[in-house]
Amino acid sequence: MSLVTKNSRVTLHFELSLEDGAIVDSNFSKAPASFVYGDGSLLPAFEDALLGMQVNQEASFNMPPEKAFGARNENNIQMIPRSQFAMDLEEGMVVSFADVGKNELPGVIAQIGEEQVQVDFNHPLAGRTLTFKAQIVAIEDAV
Repeated sequence: MSLVTKNSRVTLHFELSLEDGAIVDSNFSKAPASFVYGDGSLLPAFEDALLGMQVNQEASFNMPPEKAFGARNENNIQMIPRSQFAMDLEEGMVVSFADVGKNELPGVIAQIGEEQVQVDFNHPLAGRTLTFKAQIVAIEDAV
């Protein structure tokens, strides 16, 4: 019997949901996804939760923020002059910014004031406890 190990290529169905049961992402009605343990496709705690599972096994795991997308960081909320935006803004809109290294950094428009716009650079799921549900479809040795 094959079990998920740190040397596995795993094919699975998964679902991420919030505390209230709202589904954030799911592939249960689609083709399963595959990843090699440690390749960065899944967060480390999500990979660790799968260790020891076998084909056709289904399990559900509660992931607190520190094991999921981290705690919300108030330092990731910035005030930017409204004059720097050459577009129509709406609260909840995701805008792409460039960081110091010219890397793309998405931010959510949190509040729009007369002079300033509050932009939240936290991951949208930061601070949330998630339920990670997985069903193992196949396990192979990663080469």
